[in-house]
Amino acid sequence: MAEGAVAPSNDPPPTPPQRPDDEDCCGQGCVPCIFDLYDEAMGRYRDELAAWKERHPGESPP
Repeated sequence: MAEGAVAPSNDPPPTPPQRPDDEDCCGQGCVPCIFDLYDEAMGRYRDELAAWKERHPGESPP
């Protein structure tokens, strides 16, 4: 976004993925494990959050 430009009001911050409970894993060594999928989702969330913060300098997500 150009310096001084206003971020669109319809650009909400991304929401983090919900971490699975420890009991949600079956412990059978699934590939991928639900925790692998969660880690991938967290990586996407961090990328999306960084991009959102770039579009909304000085703001913090709720």
